[in-house]
Amino acid sequence: MAREKERKVYVVGHKNPDTDSVCSAIAYAALKTRVTGHPHEARRAGQLNEETQYVLERFQVKVPALLSDLKEQIKDVELKEVEGLRSSVSIRTAWEKMRESNIHTLPVTRDGRLEGVITIGDIARTYMEVYDSAVLAKARTQYRNIARAVEGEVITGNEHSYLLDGKVVIAASSRILMSDFIAKNDLVIMGDRKDAQQCAVDMEASCMVVCQNAPISDKIIRQAQEKQIVIIRTPHDTFTAAQHINQSIPVKYFMTRENLVTFKLRDYVDDVKEVMARKRFRDFPIVDGKGNFLGLISRRRLLNVRKKQVILVDHNEKNQAVDGIEEADVLEIIDHHRLSSIETIGPVFFRNQPVGCTATIVFQMYQEAGVEVDKTNAALLCSAIISDTLMFRSPTCTPLDEETARKLAKIAGIEIEALAQEMFNAGSNLKGKSAEEICFLDFKQFTVNDTVFGVGQVNSMSAEELSEIKNIVKPHLEKARQNHGLNMIFFMLTNIITESSELLCCGTEAREKIISAYDLREDTDELMLRGVVSRKKQLVPALVSALQQ
Repeated sequence: MAREKERKVYVVGHKNPDTDSVCSAIAYAALKTRVTGHPHEARRAGQLNEETQYVLERFQVKVPALLSDLKEQIKDVELKEVEGLRSSVSIRTAWEKMRESNIHTLPVTRDGRLEGVITIGDIARTYMEVYDSAVLAKARTQYRNIARAVEGEVITGNEHSYLLDGKVVIAASSRILMSDFIAKNDLVIMGDRKDAQQCAVDMEASCMVVCQNAPISDKIIRQAQEKQIVIIRTPHDTFTAAQHINQSIPVKYFMTRENLVTFKLRDYVDDVKEVMARKRFRDFPIVDGKGNFLGLISRRRLLNVRKKQVILVDHNEKNQAVDGIEEADVLEIIDHHRLSSIETIGPVFFRNQPVGCTATIVFQMYQEAGVEVDKTNAALLCSAIISDTLMFRSPTCTPLDEETARKLAKIAGIEIEALAQEMFNAGSNLKGKSAEEICFLDFKQFTVNDTVFGVGQVNSMSAEELSEIKNIVKPHLEKARQNHGLNMIFFMLTNIITESSELLCCGTEAREKIISAYDLREDTDELMLRGVVSRKKQLVPALVSALQQ
C-alpha cells in the first residue's frame, strides 16, 4: 500500500505543446498534489515553442520533463527485492537463503554490482554432475565454508584460508593402504581411528575432517598446528560428511556469469516478454545503467504490471495524446475542445467547458477546492489565457476568460498588455529554425471519417515577419505532409493586429475544401481569411463540416 501511495500521477498536455497545455499541467499538478496528498507531476509531450519557453523563464519555472510515451515499462512492475550474495559464500548458504525466501534464483553481487546468478538448478548440478574429487581445490574453497557444510567446528588451523591443492579422500582402509592414496595437501575425511589421524598428519594433509565428534588427542592437535593443518570436527558420520562436503564450494564456481540476460527499468514490458519467451529461466535480474542490481523479475510478475496513471489537460484527441495512451490508466481529462477519440479503461473525471482556455477551468477548480493559487502559478495561468485567446481578441474568448485573466494578473502582480507583447514577440521569433520545426511548433492532428489532416499555426504582430515565415514554410508543406502520413496539411499565418489569417495548404482537395468552407473565389491567389484567428473555433469546425459533406 505504501508503495502504491508513492506512485506518481503524470499531468500532461498534447504533443507540440503550447503555453496553455504546459502551464495548465503545471498548475493543475500542484493543485492535485496539495488536495490529494499524492504526488502529481507535470510533464510535457514534446518540444516547447519559443513563447512557452519565454513564459517559463520569465517566471523562473523549471521546464517539465519530457513524457515520450506511456507504454508499460519494467519500472511499472513490482520487482522481487533480493539481497545479493558474495561470490565467496558457499552453495549451502545460497540454498538456505533460497529455501528461507522461497525463491529459485539468487543474484551474486560485489559492491552492489551484479556479477552473476546462482539457481536451484546450479546447486542440483553439484550433486548430479560433479565427480571430481579435486573440485573443492579447483573452486578455492574456504575452510570455514567446509566446516559449515558439515555442521562442524574448526578445532585448529586458519578457518579463513583456502583449500588450494589436493583432493578429497576418505580414510576407510588400513594405514598401509592409506599412505598409498593420501597425498600432501589432501582433505581427509575420517572417524575415530588414531592411526588414520596420525597418517593424515604424517602425509601433511591440508585438512582433516573428523566425524562423529571423535576425540582428537592433544598430540595430534599439536602436530597439526605445527604443520598448519586445519582440523574440523563434525557430529555427522563419514557418509553424511562426504555427502555434504560439496555444499562448501563457493557459488562463483557454479554461478552463471557469461551472457547474462538482464533488463533495465526503462525497458518496455512488451520487449521483455519477447525475450523471456525465448529463454528458459525462471527469474531475470534488473540492473541500472551502472550494472547495479535492483531486483528480480519473473513472467508471473509481468502479469501484474501497473499501468501508468495520467491526467490529460487541453486535449481529448488520441492523435494529439502521448504515444501509448491506450496502455495508460487515464484518471481525468480537463479540456475546452470538441469531444473526440480518447478511449479510457474505466470511468474518468471528465471536465469540458466552452471557454477559450484550459487555464480558465483550472483556476475555477482552485476556487472550488478552496485553495489559493500562488503568485507563480497565477502568472502561468494568466499567460496561458493570454496565449490561447490572443489577448482576448480570439472569438474563442469568453467573458469568463478575460475576467479570470485579470484576477490572475492581480494575484501575480503582472501587467497583461506588456506581458502579451513580450510573449507574442518571443513566439514569433523563429530565427534559426528550419521549415520542419516551424511547421510543427504549434501543430495539431485531426481525423474526420478516413481523412487525417493537421493544422499548424504561427501568430505574429508583424506582417513582414509572417511574410518571411510563409517563404520558408510554403515550399516544405508537401514534404511534411508525406513524411507524417497526412492527407492534408493547413498552416495558419495569423496576424494578431489585423485579426486575420493567411492559410497555406497542400494535399488532394485541400484548397477546394477551404474555398468551399469559406465561400472564397476559386481564382484567388491567396487564401486570406478575414476575422479568422482561432484554429479551434473558426478553422477546424469549418474543415470538419466541409469534409463531412
